[in-house]
Amino acid sequence: MKKLESHTVPKLDKPVRISDYLPGIFKAVSSKKGIKKAIEKKRVRVNGTYARTSKYLNGGEMIELIESKADLRKPTISLDLNVLYEDDYIAIIDKPAGIVVSGNKKRTIENALPTLLQKSNEPDALIRPLPAHRLDFPTSGILIIGKTSQAVTALNLAFEHRTINKTYHAITIGTPPEPKAVIDDVISGKQAISLYEIIESIDSEKYECLNLVKLQPTTGRRHQLRIHMHGIGTPILGDPLYYKEGLVSRGKGLYLHASNVNFPHPITKVAVNVSSILPQKFRAIFPNQRESTEEE
Repeated sequence: MKKLESHTVPKLDKPVRISDYLPGIFKAVSSKKGIKKAIEKKRVRVNGTYARTSKYLNGGEMIELIESKADLRKPTISLDLNVLYEDDYIAIIDKPAGIVVSGNKKRTIENALPTLLQKSNEPDALIRPLPAHRLDFPTSGILIIGKTSQAVTALNLAFEHRTINKTYHAITIGTPPEPKAVIDDVISGKQAISLYEIIESIDSEKYECLNLVKLQPTTGRRHQLRIHMHGIGTPILGDPLYYKEGLVSRGKGLYLHASNVNFPHPITKVAVNVSSILPQKFRAIFPNQRESTEEE
């Protein structure tokens, strides 16, 4: 069996049981139940030896997640997606709205990656490249992919340490309280911080006002940007969950686009700065905006 992901345990203040430590570490298996099952099926090795659920970690151990027979049975599909950046370690693709990143369905971004991307020549290359983060089903734009075990582990740490800077663009409804501000509140019991800035506003007979907004999340809570914009009274156009009563837009989907990402490459440490063009539906409303959303 081939290694899917690897992780080096940092220095720990006290020993931690492996089944308590690993949930959330690996992208392919993240839940506590999934980790226990992976250990029982001999899919987890610590320093080259298969682990037991009773194993305690002290720090410095190399943990490997091994592929399962289910990984080999996963479907592979073909999707016409735009690859914005690719090397032997990572790739960055342009995700269309209306498709899930991963899950039990056949039509997912993850199932398209083996045919979309070039195979890595690195010794720890993954059979199936893995998305390093999520984008909601209705959200379009930049998605970072790990192609090797080392890259996936490094990307996990980069997101944890907030060294990956993401910028989104959205179209929002209504007049914001301020043209530029930081939103700092709590979502699901955890701190959530987002910066927003109005780029352009136009009058709207139906919505009073439409705004092209630049959004930069510092944290990564589920639906964070959608919740934050709704919370200040300017929900994102087309949002079916967080909206003003009577002002739900149908037919064009959610106007939220992951437009730029910049971070030190997880392996080479060279700066990576990649942008995605605003979708046509954005430019139909704000035709004066440049197609490129590249960070200046």
